[in-house]
Amino acid sequence: MTEQKLDKEISSISNEPKTDEVEIDLMDILRKIIGIRKTLYKAAGIGLIIGIVVALSVPKQYTVKVTLSPEMGNSKGNNGLAGLAASFLGNGATVGEGSDALNVSLSSDIVSSTPFLLELFDINVPTLDEGESMTLTSYLDTQSSPWWGYVLGMPGMVIGGVKSLFTDDNEDNITDKKKSGTITLTKEEKEKIDALKKKISATVDKKTAITSVSVTLQDPKVAATVADSVVRKLQECITGYRTSKAKEDCIYLEKLFKERQDEYYMAQKKYAEYVDTHDNLILQSVRAEQERLQNDMSLAYQVYSQVANQLQVARAKVQEEKPVFAIVEPAVVPQQPSGTGKKMYVILFVFLAVAVTSVWKLWVKDILNKLKKELA
Repeated sequence: MTEQKLDKEISSISNEPKTDEVEIDLMDILRKIIGIRKTLYKAAGIGLIIGIVVALSVPKQYTVKVTLSPEMGNSKGNNGLAGLAASFLGNGATVGEGSDALNVSLSSDIVSSTPFLLELFDINVPTLDEGESMTLTSYLDTQSSPWWGYVLGMPGMVIGGVKSLFTDDNEDNITDKKKSGTITLTKEEKEKIDALKKKISATVDKKTAITSVSVTLQDPKVAATVADSVVRKLQECITGYRTSKAKEDCIYLEKLFKERQDEYYMAQKKYAEYVDTHDNLILQSVRAEQERLQNDMSLAYQVYSQVANQLQVARAKVQEEKPVFAIVEPAVVPQQPSGTGKKMYVILFVFLAVAVTSVWKLWVKDILNKLKKELA
């Protein structure tokens, strides 16, 4: 027991100087901070000025978010319109099932794809003048950027200007964007598409399939207009793909239906003409020919009837394959800008200025002085 008490006393004695050292260090740091308070005031003032300049230079951004819930049932079995049509038309009409190569889970990839963004260039967006509008590609030219963006981009502009003196401007004026399955873009179009990829995004909740489309631009009305256009074009893209196969089947069956219909009418006409011209004859050859023509007419009618049933099912399937999109949250013009506020910029730069100055004065400067003395 005595040894344990001695160990405790020794440990307590050894801990007392450490706490004293910590208190002494904290007091020393506090005294140093008080000693450089005038310098910290100056640093805070400089940070305040820089923060105000940065806050005023960064343009306001407005974000519009549209939420939609798609109904994308893949395997409907015989419960849909096509199944209902097949049940009325008989067993000869069947409904095929397949998997989708393009569905709502790929919304984010579709929205950020180059063909999709190219289609957005020509949409009309409102301007400050009421009653007037401009295209989205023209609006992107009017957007402002911070002054340091121009400073950092100045070398590239100079290099591009020099290159333009030695290149033909007609090479960039390509009216046909798509040629042989490829897309050719000018430098300006490429820059605008890259900018739109940063400003337009789509996210999909894998559990609920809720799709959220977000658009961030400098004008709140334009942001709402673009968000609504993105949602509509996304719906058209997915709907067009899902119904494309059914439409192709429907077009093929309509062509086949017309051919079988003409064949049936021709067989019916031949049979009727033969019966009219050989009605009073009782020769066996006449009866045999009449029976053959009647069989041809019956066979043509059976084929014609089956194709007609399949055509009705295909037409019903076109409507069935159309996905239903329920807009949970429509595009609403925002009242307040998004992103970092001007006050936060000011507070951030004041804090950074004070923190950097304190670290320099309290530690870095002393370390550098010690290194200089050791090297000397």
